[in-house]
Amino acid sequence: MTTLNHNYRQGRSGRPLARAKARLKREGSNVCWLCGRSIDVSLPSTSPMSWTLDHAIPLSVRPDLALDPSNHREAHRRCNSTRGNRTDVTWPKQANSRNW
Repeated sequence: MTTLNHNYRQGRSGRPLARAKARLKREGSNVCWLCGRSIDVSLPSTSPMSWTLDHAIPLSVRPDLALDPSNHREAHRRCNSTRGNRTDVTWPKQANSRNW
């Protein structure tokens, strides 16, 4: 196993990431960086609108940034999943804007 794969795996799970998630959830703004709407942290993790930690630069692109706090963002589970590993997202999108 290479070091790169090891870092990638450790970035997705493990105690250091769990601590980073807990801290961001506790001290963050609880606003989704992708849609600009607030996140209800009391929702169960299975809810599409629940809180998740997102990586601004996806782990598939830069696995070495997995534990870097400057790469961590708060997002709804749905927004995070929809974004995938794209990096062309600008923050924040207007929560109630219309396309004219």
